[in-house]
Amino acid sequence: FPSQTITGNFANVIHGLNANHLTDQVIQRSKRMILDTLGVGLLGTNTEVCHKVTQYSKIYSSDISSTIWGHLDFRLPPLYAAFVNGVAVHSMDFDDTWHPATHPSGAVLPAVIALSEAFPQKKKISGLDLLLAFNVGIEVQGRLLHFSSEARNIPKRY
Repeated sequence: FPSQTITGNFANVIHGLNANHLTDQVIQRSKRMILDTLGVGLLGTNTEVCHKVTQYSKIYSSDISSTIWGHLDFRLPPLYAAFVNGVAVHSMDFDDTWHPATHPSGAVLPAVIALSEAFPQKKKISGLDLLLAFNVGIEVQGRLLHFSSEARNIPKRY
């Protein structure tokens, strides 16, 4: 519809994505991005900032919990697990990037994994569902970056 808002169109596109949209090339590249992000995140668990965030986050508890990468001794609610794991990824600053500068996988993967772990056992998602969720997150970030006039000014400010 011509009267549809940009936001409505954006939401419809994202909502309409499904596993059939994942080509073999997208799946392979996604797996590589995920593996890279996990590697950088695990390395980042040894940084001072990650240790501080991990210690701070220990005050939160919940019946629903997700893994903190590199720590088998405790778990956190999905929101805080995603935050701690995201800090681990970004603390190394070797995760993937786009121009203008943004790190797509470091923001998306920790949230997708934390949420997937929070599902009840009988509703666990498949690997293909995880890849779809990851790619939807990357797509959302890419489209927001494309629409952002602020992002276009980043190279001029540095």
